[in-house]
Amino acid sequence: MERNNLYPIFLKTNNLKVLIVGGGYVAEEKLTFLLKSSPDSNVTMVSPMFREGTITVANTGNVNRITDNYNIDYLKGHHIVIATTDLPEINVEIYRDCRAQDKLVNVADNPPYCDFYMGGIVTKGNVKVAISTNGKSPTTAKRLRQFFEDVIPENIDDLVKNLNVYRKTIKGDFEQKVEKLNEFTKGLVEKL
Repeated sequence: MERNNLYPIFLKTNNLKVLIVGGGYVAEEKLTFLLKSSPDSNVTMVSPMFREGTITVANTGNVNRITDNYNIDYLKGHHIVIATTDLPEINVEIYRDCRAQDKLVNVADNPPYCDFYMGGIVTKGNVKVAISTNGKSPTTAKRLRQFFEDVIPENIDDLVKNLNVYRKTIKGDFEQKVEKLNEFTKGLVEKL
């Protein structure tokens, strides 16, 4: 059985600079996904053209649009790059440029040229669940996202906030605190 070896992390994209190369439908989709999850992301988009829908989405966030063709100079100062052009050779060039500069890169719909995937995400207040299918089936990730949106109660955020307050009152070392919180929350999954 094949195994998903990806390491999930949650990035503070307001502290990072994201570059999206492209202005078409796929760029719009990636930007929508990013801003839905992290509305305070710092994004620059470079493309010779932008769809109206892409412009509309860009106007909802902290997005700088540059009307130009890709060149390596646009990588400067960016931490994460998403290549969405409809020219495979340009996307591969972006990938190689990013690898040479140790930048994280995602070439849309081309898993061998991705350092990361943008999976399904469920957000309820402070609770966020990320779903990955190892780049194999975005549709399955979407269905799982819909399932978890239905299953996770809307008031989960209240529980998280209350547990945070309770955690601060627990005496003892780290191990003792973890043990108390584990005991206190063991029934949570049964209630979901």
